[in-house]
Amino acid sequence: MPAHSPPHSAPSAAQPPSSLTVLVSPPWRDYALLDSGHGRKLERYGRVTVVRPEPQAMWAPRRPESEWEAADAIFTGDQDDDGPGRWRTTRKVPETWEMSYGAARFRSRLTNFRHLGVFPEQRAHWDWMADRVKSSGRSEFKVLNLFGYTGVASLVLAAAGAAVTHVDASKKAIGWARESQELSGLEDRPIRWICEDATKFVAREVRRGSTYDGILLDPPKFGRGPKGETWEMFQSLPPLLADLRQLVGPEAGFVVLTAYAIRASALAAHGLMAETFAGLGGAVESGDLALAEEGTGRLLPTSLFSRWVR
Repeated sequence: MPAHSPPHSAPSAAQPPSSLTVLVSPPWRDYALLDSGHGRKLERYGRVTVVRPEPQAMWAPRRPESEWEAADAIFTGDQDDDGPGRWRTTRKVPETWEMSYGAARFRSRLTNFRHLGVFPEQRAHWDWMADRVKSSGRSEFKVLNLFGYTGVASLVLAAAGAAVTHVDASKKAIGWARESQELSGLEDRPIRWICEDATKFVAREVRRGSTYDGILLDPPKFGRGPKGETWEMFQSLPPLLADLRQLVGPEAGFVVLTAYAIRASALAAHGLMAETFAGLGGAVESGDLALAEEGTGRLLPTSLFSRWVR
């Protein structure tokens, strides 16, 4: 059977969910969504406040414009989530500054692609996965984190007791993540940092007969590997998931997929995940990740997710 061929599935595997789920990430000490509206969001990352474009914020802001204009940094330029732009600052913002979530400590920074090195809406997944690692009662819970970027999820999982294999195609991101491991005092935790194209690494793990107890993947809609390999979400994701199915261990607990800035519904991700992991038991849950505004509780959707859980 070709690696990308869908596995034989039970008749119910492709059935749509009875409802989609909204996973909400509330503010924490070092992060808050302060306001949103008119295609923008006002956030606090540690001690730095920023304004970034957010097309899904179609409502009106609740805070006065003077608070938005007083933000430390305002992102301008390309409106595409993956496009470059620039920051206009109202005061001197440090090149990096420290943030933390639980045992994970990391440095945030302004990047040309509007990101700040951490995706706060992923908190809902961090907590959920860490709870599953802790409740497994196992001395070794192996987790594969693909497209791991700056490694906050890897640090949270390692602190919970997981043995993490972190894969990303960017040497810069891997370096950023390793610095965060040292900053967190987690150097003694088993984290393998691997700079490689995710699809090639997974294919090699399949040939080796490797298995994992948990898998997390947060792929871009488009990207390139360290040797020019091309990733395109709609063409590349199905064969990658088919390979990942072969890495699901006999006692595996979860496979978590998130996707940003693509013209697709959570229903599409749900159908693919349900088809791919049919026959392994468990269930597939899909929906939106959302941030809760501080003080109002208004929800701002950020990405879609789908996760298989045994």
